[in-house]
Amino acid sequence: MTGLWVVLGAVALVVLVGVAIYNRIVGLNQRADQAFADVDVQLKQRHDLIPNLVETVKGYASHEKTTLDAVIQARNAAASAHGPAAQGQAEGALTAALGKLFALAEAYPNLKANENFLALQRELADVENKIAAARRFFNNAIQEFNTAIQQIPGNFIAPMGNFKQREFFEIPEASRAAAETAPNVKF
Repeated sequence: MTGLWVVLGAVALVVLVGVAIYNRIVGLNQRADQAFADVDVQLKQRHDLIPNLVETVKGYASHEKTTLDAVIQARNAAASAHGPAAQGQAEGALTAALGKLFALAEAYPNLKANENFLALQRELADVENKIAAARRFFNNAIQEFNTAIQQIPGNFIAPMGNFKQREFFEIPEASRAAAETAPNVKF
């Protein structure tokens, strides 16, 4: 009879540990979802600022249609992208297009001095900082989640809940390099 109680106790302990591990994975998954929602909110704010910025630039540099169209196309692509990998790629292209827009503004002193343009530029810089912080938080949450489902005993529990490794939100290296390269401005 004592042996039966020992076996039942051991089984109960294994079940409790399994439930605790499962609950931890669920919590990490929820944290990652919330972190992605925070990134998404910041990206939407960025996307909402860009049309105002383009309209302001149009008033001073309307003949720079190619650059303005590129910004709008990149913004639309970024707004319609889904998932961290696709959004990272699209946001990288948008960052590169915005870099060209700001470099273009250097050639127009009246635009550079325009209060509306300066306010939008400051607001966009603030949103960019918030995106970077939200992205770091999201990537940290993903790293913790991925680690939890890959380590023992989480790797035995994760398939039971259909938990799979998640993608980080990364901006491709090529897009970062393009954002840092100044375009040629000709008159």
